[in-house]
Amino acid sequence: MGLAIIYSRGRSGIEAPLVTVEVHVSNGLPALNIVGLPETAVKESKDRVRGAILNSRFEFPAQRITINLAPADLPKEGGRFDLAIALGILAASGQLSRADLSHYECIGELSLGGELRPVNGVLPIAIQARNHQRKLILPKENTAEAALVKDIEIIPAVHLLEVCAHLSGQTQIKSEFQQTEQPAPATDLDFADVHGQYYVKRAFEIAAAGAHNLIMLGPPGTGKSMIASRLPTILPLLTEQQAQETAAIASISDQGLDVANWLKPPYRAPHHTASAAALVGGGSNPRPGEISLAHNGALFLDELPEFDRKVLEVLREPLETGHITISRAARQVDFPARFQLIAAMNPCPCGYLGDASGRCHCTSEQVTRYRARISGPLLDRIDMHLEVPRISHEVLRKGSPGGEESSAAIRTRVVAARNIALARSGKANSALTAKEVKQLCTLSEQSHQLLEQAMDKFGLSHRAYHRILKLALTIADLAKSKGIETAHLSEAISYRKLDRKV
Repeated sequence: MGLAIIYSRGRSGIEAPLVTVEVHVSNGLPALNIVGLPETAVKESKDRVRGAILNSRFEFPAQRITINLAPADLPKEGGRFDLAIALGILAASGQLSRADLSHYECIGELSLGGELRPVNGVLPIAIQARNHQRKLILPKENTAEAALVKDIEIIPAVHLLEVCAHLSGQTQIKSEFQQTEQPAPATDLDFADVHGQYYVKRAFEIAAAGAHNLIMLGPPGTGKSMIASRLPTILPLLTEQQAQETAAIASISDQGLDVANWLKPPYRAPHHTASAAALVGGGSNPRPGEISLAHNGALFLDELPEFDRKVLEVLREPLETGHITISRAARQVDFPARFQLIAAMNPCPCGYLGDASGRCHCTSEQVTRYRARISGPLLDRIDMHLEVPRISHEVLRKGSPGGEESSAAIRTRVVAARNIALARSGKANSALTAKEVKQLCTLSEQSHQLLEQAMDKFGLSHRAYHRILKLALTIADLAKSKGIETAHLSEAISYRKLDRKV
């Protein structure tokens, strides 16, 4: 009879709670029971583990085997516990030394032949293993993702036999550590591809510097989607902490993690047929949605009025709080969702309202009904409203007389302005609280009067009041000004158009 204890990790949202795999081998009729709230894939691991042990030339105990996955109230899913269960059976039956197992955490799915298969959600596991000062044994295919974490010893393996040889001291697996140089993000997109549209590019520079939400209004083919897709090229790179937060979400999702571009802010652009669950997350076992996958980056919603109204309304709370809580009868999961919303829409159903060609025949009622698909509360949470006009044929053919500014040049100013904000408050200006806005956004008497007149004339809300001040502070940071001047405030007010009552 024997008892073995192996450490592994489960999943709860983007967290990786510790799961202690306790294996007890005792006399009795041959049987293998798994307890501790295992789901179907975990229950099926008994057959995978049995095949892997036998095909690795070990003996599968013809005794009563009880496997407890603690804590018992945490749901266990997937094949990630296969390796820990197999090692526990081998250790409890005396085929593997148990001396050093307490210094390791194990993760990985087993094939019937004993090969280790990759699992998702490895980054949160590596972070927790590092925090508890344990070595991490995992499939070789997951090495690059786990190596993004500093100060952790990773032991990549391809087969159960290789793991057993390492643990018994026969053949050591070469440990992996974090790469000293992180790969630089690569992209083929550049703002130099956008001809003209100086006003729009200026607005995107401001939005990038302060992480402000933005909506574009313009006829089809004016470059709204093209400009939005180039926003990531002028955003500051993520800090290591931000990158780990974002990468942890991508790691537990079905899409996986792009290790080569993990420092690049994410950019998500779901189709307008996306459901509310796809956008904010959901399911019986809650998964992150598009707003969480865009955490610390941008979420682009093209053809905004074509989204279902109920789908758009679910964005209201995450835009304010920066996270989304998904509640189910059995469990509740919280996902971070501090994203920058970029939206685009046509001015009317046909798209040509205000076009010089006079092609639009939409009535005022049709235009009002079309724009009413976007509720006032949602529009009130968008800091900047832009009109994207058509450019002349000459500009389209030749470009600007002085040439178009590159993303690298714009990004230099954006990074400088963002650093000013971080040094002042430790966060982007869009994330300032009402108390911080009152402390940091001081105005002259003339500026106060200007803002109050705009509030009364355009019927702006108190939320819009604070968002205008945050926007003005970002404009001042770009200008390297010590405070908000009247010109900065005037420009910020000019970006509030769609929610005016006149």
